[in-house]
Amino acid sequence: MSGRHRHPAHRRATATAAAAAVAVLAVAAGLRFALPLLAGDGCAAGVRLDVAAAPEIAPAVQAAARDWTGAGADGARCVTVTVRAAEPVDVAAAVGREQRTTFGGWGTGGAGVAVPQVWIADSSTWPVRVRAAVPGFTMADEGRVAVSPVVFAAPEPVARTLGRDAGYQGLTTALTSSTTVRAGTVEPSRDAVGLSGLLALDAAAGPRALGGVLHALATGRSALRANLLQQFPAADDPATLAGALGLAALSERDVVTYNAASPPVRLAARYPQPAPATLDFPYLILPGATAAQGAAARALFRTLGGAAFRDQLGRLGLRGPDGVARGFTAPDGAPQVADPGVRPAPDAAAIVHALAGWSGVVAPARLLAVVDASGSMRAPDGTGRGTRMRAVLQAARDGLTLFSDDWQVGLWRFAGTPPGHRELVPIGPLAGNRGAVEGALAGITAQGGDAGLNRAILDAYRTVQDGWQAGRVNSVVVLTDGVSAPGDLALPELLTRLQSVKDDARPVQVVVVGVGDRVDRAALDQITRTVGGGVFVARDAAQVGDVFLQAISLRVAVAR
Repeated sequence: MSGRHRHPAHRRATATAAAAAVAVLAVAAGLRFALPLLAGDGCAAGVRLDVAAAPEIAPAVQAAARDWTGAGADGARCVTVTVRAAEPVDVAAAVGREQRTTFGGWGTGGAGVAVPQVWIADSSTWPVRVRAAVPGFTMADEGRVAVSPVVFAAPEPVARTLGRDAGYQGLTTALTSSTTVRAGTVEPSRDAVGLSGLLALDAAAGPRALGGVLHALATGRSALRANLLQQFPAADDPATLAGALGLAALSERDVVTYNAASPPVRLAARYPQPAPATLDFPYLILPGATAAQGAAARALFRTLGGAAFRDQLGRLGLRGPDGVARGFTAPDGAPQVADPGVRPAPDAAAIVHALAGWSGVVAPARLLAVVDASGSMRAPDGTGRGTRMRAVLQAARDGLTLFSDDWQVGLWRFAGTPPGHRELVPIGPLAGNRGAVEGALAGITAQGGDAGLNRAILDAYRTVQDGWQAGRVNSVVVLTDGVSAPGDLALPELLTRLQSVKDDARPVQVVVVGVGDRVDRAALDQITRTVGGGVFVARDAAQVGDVFLQAISLRVAVAR
């Protein structure tokens, strides 16, 4: 290319400056932009690298990519980098669509978001959740590129009532007992900060206090962090403070940027110990990257370890990957070094458990559980502790403890020849029938014959639909290890009947929890695509509990 121009250096500098100006405007607008290297001879076949970065860090990544490609150093020659600001939940949902996998809790994501070659999420909880849902989806984690601690933020007048050294006990008391502090959270199934705060409180509150904590957070929840920030007080008079948001988990960067705008009431940050899971901005190379793209991605990662990138982070209110704050003033009480990298990200089981408990509070259900009691459920569960039936019933009992008394739950079992079902507990409020459900679960045993799965799904769907209630997630939850039996309703007939009775004004989900290697995933996917819901399969019976909680968490996305 340079051989065709009389003044290549001048043109390259001009083009680079123009690209930088366009890129800054594009980040501000949340748009996609590309930074091509204007390379010399030998670039007939270039490498295109698509990078999706969390919006908080996207401007710094864009600037680093611009400098890297502009200089043509360290692997940048013949590389075109496209950097786009993308919410992590939208990238995760795009992976789910590509992998044809149901991800509990975060829905379908933003339209038009594609799976990139490089994903800079805001937290390592995102790859943990994706790997749990798609075990074969391997991401190369090159390391973190920035840090922002998760704090509990309060307007300064409210923070003074909590005390400078407010720990989890003080926070829990404020959440559950205070009549003057209104708490809130950004939706934890879709936002890493909300999830980090939820995990920290879930671990600290204890079983007795946890329900009150979750209900307090749910009263002020927002779908977006920007909307949550708008709920903080616009004046410091007592009436305004009492009616505004008084306590919420935020990132340190959120507090820094909020206060930088000179609000009427500044925010104070509390850093409890043990610290909530930090925003650590992992740099992930996704499996769709070619060898050349992977090499370019690793070279770009090395660039993000330089001093220029750390300076860019400071201007955005973010710490470097070493956890040290440079270029901005951290809130009072901030640690000099935040999360030096010795703590692993929360594991998938803790995340699933916390989100299932959250789902039980924010998305009260009218639910009919349908348990497969066919002969195959007598098979060993693979753990040496019992049968598949034991594993399924234990998962159901554990899940029941997360459901509040305002849930409405019923219980059927199905099995036998000819296939049929039996109502064990009619659908009703757990405030009155929790003991009946617990007792019926304890009494279910595997019967003879094969499972009449399709007939049971149709009858259960009609039953829930007939008693449909507004303001609740009306659903059928099927726990099974098998496929439809001879003499059962054929799949095409089931799909036709479901389509004929489906009513968009009275939606009913069908959620299937499958266990073992006999589950006909393809058939079940057709059923849930027809009426809504999802399929969750535990090939190993030891995973049934976690899979059941994932299935329950699915309802959050539908309830919003």
